[in-house]
Amino acid sequence: MSVSTLTEQHNDDSFENIWQELKWRGLVHVSTDEEALEKALSEETVTFYTGYDPTAASLHLGHLVQLLLMRRLQLAGHKPLGLVGGATGLIGDPRQTSERVLNSRDVVEGWVDRLRGQIERFLDFEGENAARMVNNLDWTSELSAIDFLREIGKNFRVGTMIKKEIVAKRLNSDEGISYTEFSYQVLQGNDFRELNRRYGCTLQTGGSDQWGNLTSGTELIRKTEGKQVHAIGTPLITNSDGTKFGKSEGNAIWLDPEMCTPYAFYQFWLNTADADVADRLKVFTFKTRAEIAELQKAVEEEPFKRLAQKTLAYEVTSLVHGVEATEKVIAASEALFGKGALADLDEDTLVAATAELPHAVLTEDQLDMITVLTETGLSDSKSAARRTLKEGGASVNNVKVQGEDSKIASPELLHGKYAVIKRGKKNMAVIEVK
Repeated sequence: MSVSTLTEQHNDDSFENIWQELKWRGLVHVSTDEEALEKALSEETVTFYTGYDPTAASLHLGHLVQLLLMRRLQLAGHKPLGLVGGATGLIGDPRQTSERVLNSRDVVEGWVDRLRGQIERFLDFEGENAARMVNNLDWTSELSAIDFLREIGKNFRVGTMIKKEIVAKRLNSDEGISYTEFSYQVLQGNDFRELNRRYGCTLQTGGSDQWGNLTSGTELIRKTEGKQVHAIGTPLITNSDGTKFGKSEGNAIWLDPEMCTPYAFYQFWLNTADADVADRLKVFTFKTRAEIAELQKAVEEEPFKRLAQKTLAYEVTSLVHGVEATEKVIAASEALFGKGALADLDEDTLVAATAELPHAVLTEDQLDMITVLTETGLSDSKSAARRTLKEGGASVNNVKVQGEDSKIASPELLHGKYAVIKRGKKNMAVIEVK
């Protein structure tokens, strides 16, 4: 099932207009003239853009907010421009803490291609409001230093630039800020002007932490083109308990399956707190108001079923990794707890599903169950392992084993080298035979 199918099947809400839907979903934290913006989105076909800098090999959950916002606007009849910053990615927008390490041109070029592929999955490139991909290196590389300063830099006031929130923070820090990163907002402002000139782009979207960069474009266009254009800043998403959203055990949740497996991705959403799940459904799925209200009711009346979390995990994982990968993940989760056959899982899914379990690498002469239980840490001594086996409290690949002399036979190994070991119902580990 394509992203288009997954999104359009829920595109039947009775909102007055797309602006009202975006506000209901909590996607508007700050914007330019709200009345004019709502009017434009209701009465015109608006060409808009969102920029993504290749500062890593993959986009992450923060970017997913923007990707789905682009999709919503396109479904409402507007024309998206997906910008990958081949130029700005060579510099990097200022961070809260310190200067970015500048990546080589070859690395950035490779990341441009990877990000482009991720973005394209969420947009349609056919029809009257077909999307277009652009790269700001196409026009920035043509600029000489003199032209940059005369034609663009002349329109920016240093006093205004240093008041931008992120710049002000960095100026007041021990690290300070380089001229390179200080100039980032000028480059982004010029991107908006170029897209306005080339494609009639009149709206830019981004995170609210980028508001200074977004408005640098609106102001540059106002000064040089005499036009009013718009910007929308989405809120930074936080968890109700105050922890940072978008990370699992301190690691970013990436959209690339090689950097974050579909299994880990699914589990991240499945672990969403009851207090957060309704808001996550609004932002990250295309479920209707009525559907989300029903799921919220289920949270309140039958929280133990975790229906809202399961729906959220299925919808978002399907959007990012596809339905087939998502169904494999669900099958793996069920198989681990005895509701399916572990032997039916492909090797990549099995490895991903067991990645967080205690892991022991054994040789073929270490496959007696006493050794297996002690080496995996499921039993803290050989006597404890014997007792578990005597009581029938151990299983291999969801098949109960009994007897102190039990061994794992080679045909029992999954993909010729793995076995999932359980002590009781909840204590699990995995062995890999070398």
